Amino acid sequence: MKPLWDISPPVGPGAPVFPGDAEYEQQWAWSIGPQCPVNVSTLRLSPHTGAHADAPLHYHPGGASIGAVALDPYLGPCRVIHAIGRGLLLQWCDLVHAIDGRSPLPPRVLVRTYAQAPDRWDPNLAAFDPRTIEALADRGVRLVGIDTASIDPADSKDLPSHHAVLRRDLRVLENLVLDQIPEGDYELIALPLKLVAADASPVRAVLRAL
Repeated sequence: MKPLWDISPPVGPGAPVFPGDAEYEQQWAWSIGPQCPVNVSTLRLSPHTGAHADAPLHYHPGGASIGAVALDPYLGPCRVIHAIGRGLLLQWCDLVHAIDGRSPLPPRVLVRTYAQAPDRWDPNLAAFDPRTIEALADRGVRLVGIDTASIDPADSKDLPSHHAVLRRDLRVLENLVLDQIPEGDYELIALPLKLVAADASPVRAVLRAL
C-alpha cells in the first residue's frame, strides 16, 4: 500500500466558517432502541465547511454548479508548495522556488501558508495574488488549492483571484490541512459530491505517494 495522508480538517460542531455562513449542526432523527434498529442524523452545514471545492457558481451567477463540473481536475498528480509566513497575498516569487528548475509542474498545485492550521476563523488569512493564478494557469495548472478558507483575502468584495480562476477555467480547493506534508509531488484525491445545484461541496481530500 502506498502511504496516504489525510489533508482534510475535522468537520463537526465548532468547525470554523466564514462569518455569517451556516455553522455545522447535527440532530438525530432516529436512534437505536427497542423500536428502531438504526441511528440516522440530519445535518445542516454550509457546503464551504471544512476542505471543500468551490464551483464556478460560487463566483459567477451563470457558473456551473459543483455537481456539473468534470471530476478530472480533482484527481491526479499534484505539487505541494510551502509559502509559510509570506504575507497576505501570495506572489509568484513565493512559489517559484518549487517550480523553476524542477521536474515538470503537475496540473494541480496546493500551497501551504500556515505553520499550523488554525481551529478558528482567521480574518488575516493568506490568499493568492490574481497574477499568481494567471502564472500558474500559463504553466498548465488546472486546480489550485490552499490551506486557508479562501483564495482571496477575507475582506475582498471583488474577488479578483476567484475571477482569475473563472477566466482561466481552473478549479479550487480551500481549507486544506498541509501541516504534516513536505514539499513535493503526490497524487491528489479530492472528489466533490454530485450536488446538482450547489455552489461548493465538502471533500475528503487525501494525498497518496506517487
